[in-house]
Amino acid sequence: MIGSMMKKEKIKRIETYLDQLYPNPRCELNYNSDYELLIAIVLSAQTTDKRVNIVTKVLFDKYTLDGIANANIEEIEGILRPLGSFRKKASYIKEIANILHNNYQDKVPVDREILETFPGVGRKTANVFLSEYLQIPAIAVDTHVNRVSKRLGFAKESDSVLIVEKKLENSFAKENWAKRHLQLVLFGRYKCKAKKPECQDCKLYDICKEKKKSL
Repeated sequence: MIGSMMKKEKIKRIETYLDQLYPNPRCELNYNSDYELLIAIVLSAQTTDKRVNIVTKVLFDKYTLDGIANANIEEIEGILRPLGSFRKKASYIKEIANILHNNYQDKVPVDREILETFPGVGRKTANVFLSEYLQIPAIAVDTHVNRVSKRLGFAKESDSVLIVEKKLENSFAKENWAKRHLQLVLFGRYKCKAKKPECQDCKLYDICKEKKKSL
């Protein structure tokens, strides 16, 4: 009972701090439609949202969805070259565009199982899309969320991303999942960074496992 109360108090403290830092968190990828968001999320793997926004500005100014589907793959690769794995990503988004245009009337299907059959789309990508575009409660576990969750004790170091996702869902109210996901992303991206985390003024440092590693 005492342990349960302490856990609830710890979670409440984390939530309060995240609300102070990021009261109105938002996705940092730029998009104007459902397919633009899906493609941007696919492109964001192993790179920064800032770099993706530079690339998608060129991509979406030049091509419609049908245009991407029918574009020369080398031209798409040229636009995506600033990103890591640009050839693979070019292939992914060209195929996604073909699937959406030919099978779904240019609309991204609102179905996790279908989305996860798309090239380059896994559970994390599907969760980000469903949460951001459709406000469907979901927590996507990217590298930032995974790192922060383990540092703050929501999960063990050995836990898979799926286990981390389930533990976070059990820790937060369902109606706040989308908000907490974005807050954890921003916290990991700008404060609780992989290298040189800004611990000196972090109000959660005393409960962070990184503190124990540095002692």
